[in-house]
Amino acid sequence: MYKTTVGIEVHCELKTNSKMFSTSINNYGGVANTNIDLIDFAYPGVLPQINMDALKLALKAALLLNCTINRNVTWDRKNYFYPDLPKGYQITQARYPIGINGYVDININDNVKRIRIHDIHIEEDTCKSTHGSNTSYLDYNRAGVPLIEIVSEADMNSSEEAMAYLEKLRELLIYGDISDCKMEEGSMRADVNVSVSENDTLGTRTETKNIGSIRNVGKAILRESLRQIEEINKGNKIVEETRRYDEKSDQTILMRVKETGNDYRYFPEPDLPEYNISDEFIKEVNDSITVTPYERRKIYKEAGIKDINIEKIIANKEISDYLLNLNCNLVIASNLLLGDIIAYLNKNNVKLLDTHLTYDKMNEVVNKLNDNTINNQIVKDILDDLLGTDKDINTLINSKKDSIIDDSELLDVINIIVSNNPDSIKDYKDGRDRAVKYLMGLIMKETKGKVNPSVANKMLIEILSSK
Repeated sequence: MYKTTVGIEVHCELKTNSKMFSTSINNYGGVANTNIDLIDFAYPGVLPQINMDALKLALKAALLLNCTINRNVTWDRKNYFYPDLPKGYQITQARYPIGINGYVDININDNVKRIRIHDIHIEEDTCKSTHGSNTSYLDYNRAGVPLIEIVSEADMNSSEEAMAYLEKLRELLIYGDISDCKMEEGSMRADVNVSVSENDTLGTRTETKNIGSIRNVGKAILRESLRQIEEINKGNKIVEETRRYDEKSDQTILMRVKETGNDYRYFPEPDLPEYNISDEFIKEVNDSITVTPYERRKIYKEAGIKDINIEKIIANKEISDYLLNLNCNLVIASNLLLGDIIAYLNKNNVKLLDTHLTYDKMNEVVNKLNDNTINNQIVKDILDDLLGTDKDINTLINSKKDSIIDDSELLDVINIIVSNNPDSIKDYKDGRDRAVKYLMGLIMKETKGKVNPSVANKMLIEILSSK
């Protein structure tokens, strides 16, 4: 029986306006090779400067991931010659990363497991390489973009744990407004270190680089662990090497023999002074941290929202932020947001805060639903105007009065339906719940959904009980 051991290095680009050490624009999707200047190329005589916004975001990430903070920020040069590196070296933090000894907790099948983080360090990104059949193209817009590298300990033992860990990191970084973590755009990339062994002694690891989706991280780990097991069973030794994952063939493919730290000839960066992180700076960054996903889950759980809906809310930060600003029944509000409202947003390609659905208006809608003044059908009928205009709710409701069935009319409908279904009366008397469900279906069909289901259900039970 083989044991798989996994460690992950995650690169996340930071949400800054400019690059790490220059004033070049940090903008994904711009015209190739336009967002770059002489500092990015390390021309003689130019000097880099620290992007303080990037430093704040990196510090925030370290705090969110429970790291010990290194107060003295220093820089190192990582030297290697490759076309994606315009300077011929990369400025990074080899000796003193900004954060060390952190952790995150993941949940696997209701079991909590702690994944330790060795360190978080800041560095500048390389340029983007695009490979054709005979030609490679380089876009230097990405060169110098600030990023953090989050290095885990080898604490994961399955693809499921690795994927859960990446989901947790992604969630924290997005809610911390640190990175957009768009893996399809390359702003979050993962390198996975995999080894297998027949006991607790770690086997020889390989590194599979630049995996572009969490799903593919799981597939790459499965494939690489199987490959190593097959090699060991053949009597071959596993070699420490760098590989890549090919989605089409579902295989990891050799790129090169693994480099060592000595190959990079690290030395202190001579053009950047040491920067000391003060208590005031840490407090400023710590105070900027908003309600975390963990705290939000607790709030939603206590409000009575179902677990499945809580996860849908957490997966959509815009919806989650909006929900936290409401002062009403959060169960009703979340059902509206995850249903008709999000459908409207997707259909019209707009953001929630760009609509006319203010917090006060949403509170009023939910309160009217809560006290049965209106029903879901009325909300559906006025939804476009609710989100697309400044009209107040009462005006919109009054405009739909003709579509509202009052209680006396509803009572007549229920009496007729019950009288026409004597078998259902008998089923109800015999304790069969299906009778109520069947009759409610007929009521909603007859009224075309223009009644409040809870009111109709209460009337139905009273009539059935009197028979």
